[in-house]
Amino acid sequence: MPIARALTGREPKPRLAGFVRFWDGDAAPIDEGIVLYFPGPASFTGEDVVEFQGHGGPVVLQMLLARCLELGARLAEPGEFSRRAFLNGKLDLAQAEAVADLIEASTAAAARSAVRSLTGAFSEEINRLRDELIDLRMLIEATLDFPEEEVEFLENTRAFERLARVRAHLEGVLERASQGALLRTGMNVVLVGQPNVGKSSLLNALFGDERAIVTDIAGTTRDALRETIQIDGIPVHIIDTAGLRESEDVVEALGVERTWREVERADVVVRILDAGVGISEEDLHIDARLPQGVERLTVHNKIDLYGIEPGRSEVDGRVVIRLSAKDGAGVDRLRAELLRVAGWHADAEHALLARERHLVALRAALEHVVAAEALGGSLELFAEELRLAQERVCEITGEFSADDLLGVIFSRFCIGK
Repeated sequence: MPIARALTGREPKPRLAGFVRFWDGDAAPIDEGIVLYFPGPASFTGEDVVEFQGHGGPVVLQMLLARCLELGARLAEPGEFSRRAFLNGKLDLAQAEAVADLIEASTAAAARSAVRSLTGAFSEEINRLRDELIDLRMLIEATLDFPEEEVEFLENTRAFERLARVRAHLEGVLERASQGALLRTGMNVVLVGQPNVGKSSLLNALFGDERAIVTDIAGTTRDALRETIQIDGIPVHIIDTAGLRESEDVVEALGVERTWREVERADVVVRILDAGVGISEEDLHIDARLPQGVERLTVHNKIDLYGIEPGRSEVDGRVVIRLSAKDGAGVDRLRAELLRVAGWHADAEHALLARERHLVALRAALEHVVAAEALGGSLELFAEELRLAQERVCEITGEFSADDLLGVIFSRFCIGK
């Protein structure tokens, strides 16, 4: 620990906090604080690690950092400590990613789920799936030298029953991971409608505060306004947009153009109408431009003005919510409908915080398992599909991960972590 000795003037004792002064190159004190030394392999990275804890002022810490660099240290790359922990077997890849997910968690539910992944809950499920696939592969591959017994062997070992259990387990993990992905990233909800139908009022009602300016003047909202709310722990990113109409006002026209760009990126479009006016010719033109593949909810707003009761119904296969953004009647129905559309089951304690690459790997593994079920008595093809399924499952924890994939994953971490 030459840097620690030069910086503190003493040899740090393993796993014992020591109160020290930090010295610069001219033997002048920089600060005083705590030094902690964790000899490998009993450290986060599995290597020798020393921590210097000084006072929180940015100038003092910059001076301390500059002295460390002067003594031969270098700045850590993004995700370097987590990557070292992974490469030294202290964490698997899913746990390492959970470090970043915990730091970036935007809700308490997402943070709790990230902690469960960090402590191995997700990895344990993946390892169980791997072991089930390996056991079944061993059974299948053990009899490949006896092709005349293929069908009888599959029946006697109940291979298809075991494969069905693997499939059910894989589907369950995929469902929980999908829930976790929703906890991690949330969903983008874009409010769309003509001017003065109450988009900004609805944003305020959902948020529970006056976040958007509301007036009777058409075209008040000129640009997309973004706010994030929580519904049952799910981050929901609400985008209030400019009213959709033809306009000669250059600024308003730009706002309308941005509205359509937001619609293209939306997970859910909340289509807002004036409950007393209904669908006009202009609304039909708006509906015709909405992307067909995006979930859509129709809201009839301002029911307080027309004596209409709040409620939910379905018209031509689409959900319609009747509400008043002004007094809040029916807004809870919209919140519940957003969760339904997102596929949330209100079971955050069992969700597995997952990234898109995890979902891709699980879906691919499931496809291979389904393909194996469809093969009937061909043992060689059966075994090959199981091998491919195992590889895709093991990608999640990093057992089969290319170096370029690791570079992409850890480059997205914050500096050092």
